[in-house]
Amino acid sequence: MRTRGRRGPEMAIGDWAPGVRAAAGYKPAWLPKDLVAGIVLTTLLVPQGMAYAELAGLPPITGLYTSILCLLAYAVFGPSKILVLGPDSSLGPMIAAVVLPLIVADGDPAKAVALASVLALLVGVMMTVAAVAKLGFVADLLSHPTQIGYINGLALTILIGQLPKLFGFSVDADGLIDEAVGFVRGVAAGETLPVALVIGAGGLAVMLLLQRFLPKVPGILVAVLGATVATSVFGLADHGVDVVGPLPRGFPPLTIPHIDWSDLGILAAGALGITLVSVTDTISTASAFAARTGQEVRGNQEMAGIGAANLAAGLFQGFPVSTSGSRTAVAFQSGARSQLTGVVGAAAITLLLVLAPGLLRNLPQPMLAAVVIAASLSLADLGGMRRLWRQRRVEFSLALAAFLGVALLGVLPGIAVAVALSVLNVFRRLWWPYSTELGRPDGVAGYHDVRSYPDGVRFPGLVLFRFDAPLIFANARAFREEIRHLSHAEPAPQWIVVAAEPITDIDTTAADMLEDLDEELNARGISLVFAEMKDPVRTKIDRYKLTRTIDPEHFYPTIEDAVAAFHSRRGK
Repeated sequence: MRTRGRRGPEMAIGDWAPGVRAAAGYKPAWLPKDLVAGIVLTTLLVPQGMAYAELAGLPPITGLYTSILCLLAYAVFGPSKILVLGPDSSLGPMIAAVVLPLIVADGDPAKAVALASVLALLVGVMMTVAAVAKLGFVADLLSHPTQIGYINGLALTILIGQLPKLFGFSVDADGLIDEAVGFVRGVAAGETLPVALVIGAGGLAVMLLLQRFLPKVPGILVAVLGATVATSVFGLADHGVDVVGPLPRGFPPLTIPHIDWSDLGILAAGALGITLVSVTDTISTASAFAARTGQEVRGNQEMAGIGAANLAAGLFQGFPVSTSGSRTAVAFQSGARSQLTGVVGAAAITLLLVLAPGLLRNLPQPMLAAVVIAASLSLADLGGMRRLWRQRRVEFSLALAAFLGVALLGVLPGIAVAVALSVLNVFRRLWWPYSTELGRPDGVAGYHDVRSYPDGVRFPGLVLFRFDAPLIFANARAFREEIRHLSHAEPAPQWIVVAAEPITDIDTTAADMLEDLDEELNARGISLVFAEMKDPVRTKIDRYKLTRTIDPEHFYPTIEDAVAAFHSRRGK
């Protein structure tokens, strides 16, 4: 337990390296569960790591390197006891969108790895800077509807991109539509390799069926082992099926990646998009599992942990990583109690590379495509789209626009579209906020929206008006036009009382508008009155010297007081 006013060196280390504190408080009773969960987790880490590396346009071995280093780094710097980091299906297309155009001229795998490593380092730096600056709120730049649309677009992009590999051929195309057309043309031209399709489609069916009917059975492991054994026994590589081939032996070497300075701008832009998606995904996943484990989400420390994981991956021939909801769920269901689970997974992958690097040399590429397709299907949230359609059509439109942005413009432009739509939706609500007149319904205390209570009593000569937003430059004109419209009612009002509780701010543009509006109304014998204005907002009114035109007595603590004052002045 912390002691106020006392922060020794070990406390500072524990703040920035939670794994050190966790290790000191580790309970021996957790060890068997963490070991078992780590071994179970490895059965996912290996095939998914290799598959997601290929999704990113990189050699499969880089997925294993990335998995090792990010797990070890997060175990030290990550705050969560349960989150599992690693190569992610949602980041793969983003990495490919940045890296592949830069190597299109020569297609050099070594250059691709170097570019991806620099991308990981940039993401790590951005995450670390954001953590130090306490910028965890950036995760809010992607609203939930735009996240749903973006993820569905990403799922479709991944699915279409992997279909040719599943069918045993390749397509040279850029963009979802071109890839879809290329796939259809390839199938129509007879380029399908039947044995590859049997391996890939069969493995996909095994994974989906086991996930549906026997969720405790590791479907990916069963499918991968079955495909590898079948390829070895029947010599399918000799029949045209592409295989992974032998992996390099040993632990990944420390490597400082070298790139052309001209590529840095494109990589930085891609890293910014990856950082935003990774932060958003991590905060949402951390929140979901924190609720189950009784932990609190520490957004800024999570960013520090992800930053450390990306820096470590980038220095050992890896690529950007994020939190994996599926792998975290597997670890949780397997009884994981601490980040030792991830350390066990990293150690198991390292032993595989040191002792048996040829074990997966006959793993067929169509099987890796099936793993990625299964991941894309789990990403898709069609139910979320249906729910938005039923609940709020405007937000469904936002989700649909984000979906189309990813599907038609590409992954990186799609994330820009999603962020822009989220921000514009906020401003839309500020530009055109909800506003209404208030009345006093029979049998209900207080004054309420006349749209909900159309029989609410309204008083001659008095209008009660509510404006549900801060009063700022973006909506000052809308406020003025609403008041003008109310002022021209028949019979003409004597007082227009603004129920100001929802108005949490008034900027200088709005202040100038209020001054002009009050003078305009006064010239017609109408008073602009405020009720329930918050003290900080009233302080700004005084600072702007608006009481030179607005009568200082026209500010009332409650709507009831304003109504009573109106009747009193009329002699009622």
